[in-house]
Amino acid sequence: MEPSELGAPVRLHALSYLEDGEDVVIGRTDTDSYGVFPADGAALLRRLADGEPPGAAARWYAETYGEPVDLEEFLGVLAELDFLVEGDSGSDGPDPVRPLRWQRLGRALFSPPAWALYGVVLASAVVAMVATPRLLPHNGNVFFTQHLTVLMATLFLGQFPLILIHEAAHALAGRRLGVRSRLRVARRLFFVVFETSLDGLIVVPRNKRYLPILVGMFTDLLVLAVLTLVAAATLDPAGRPSLVGRVCLALAFTTFLRFCWQFYFHLRTDLYQLAVTALGCQDLQAAAKRVLGNHARRLVGRPARDTAGLHPRDLQVARWYCWPMLAGYTLSTVMLFAVGFPVLWRSVTIAGARFAEGGGTWLHVADSTLFLALTLGQFGFAAFLAVRSRLLRRRVPATSHLTT
Repeated sequence: MEPSELGAPVRLHALSYLEDGEDVVIGRTDTDSYGVFPADGAALLRRLADGEPPGAAARWYAETYGEPVDLEEFLGVLAELDFLVEGDSGSDGPDPVRPLRWQRLGRALFSPPAWALYGVVLASAVVAMVATPRLLPHNGNVFFTQHLTVLMATLFLGQFPLILIHEAAHALAGRRLGVRSRLRVARRLFFVVFETSLDGLIVVPRNKRYLPILVGMFTDLLVLAVLTLVAAATLDPAGRPSLVGRVCLALAFTTFLRFCWQFYFHLRTDLYQLAVTALGCQDLQAAAKRVLGNHARRLVGRPARDTAGLHPRDLQVARWYCWPMLAGYTLSTVMLFAVGFPVLWRSVTIAGARFAEGGGTWLHVADSTLFLALTLGQFGFAAFLAVRSRLLRRRVPATSHLTT
């Protein structure tokens, strides 16, 4: 198709542009469709978005950069990314972007008065812990009751609203910037996790991405502080919390464990996303796996796989990041076999013996049933997610997105 044949302007949806080194990230924040363009391609796209006919834009490109452009292929890429407006909506400009839900709430929650309130809450919790060390998070707080069935059910069910608060903080911090978000269930190694997809951060300036990434950890600390203050309010004259206070302290300790979980970089946690953003990477985990795989292939005398498709910055960082990632996976696997499986096997054996013998009180039977359902159910669900993820990868090409 000759440029002279492309005289009618094309209509494009509202697009966001972000210069990222030598490239420009361009996308639609309303559909989370993004592409990385070279600077000359982004300049050409801007002229088309300004209403310049494709033929005239192609001639400008050839005069400016000294080489022709394949307009048919370029427009095909735009259509594949869903940048082009299909049909006739009765307007010459791009379709207006609908306001994002919960954007005002996000701005209110991260306004200066809100930050001042959060500071007061955190400081009050620290003062309470210093005055009453009993309120500090420690594993003894988990056993708020002698009834294991009640304990396990409370801790298991009590985590879900707290996890949702963590993920909602990510989502609202992103929405205050106009970034769409999605919550989904995923798997990290053999753990079932919740994650919030914030693909739209890719077109947000780098210095504005840090709050949406780190706010989940901050929210965990805030939740821990609130639970601690509630427990402090229930202390009797002897310094002992009530049942409500003990439950709050148990949930505060599990919240503290979730906060520590974020330091497991190799499982693509919030701090991993922070490192990826600060280092200017795109998909560091995939690059590190490719580098490690090539090291392994060379050891057995097989040719290395091509790395030409990887982002140069990812490849540069992956050369050293691959070793901490390998160490993290190794430690997690060793702990699973050295600690997790033996404890699980012993517990399952005890529970199975109770059923086989037909003895024990109804509380023992209920305790065993609940334990098996919660423990084996989590591992079974993780296996289901792993199988489903593998099947989806076979059907749909992999895409890169930023999640927390």
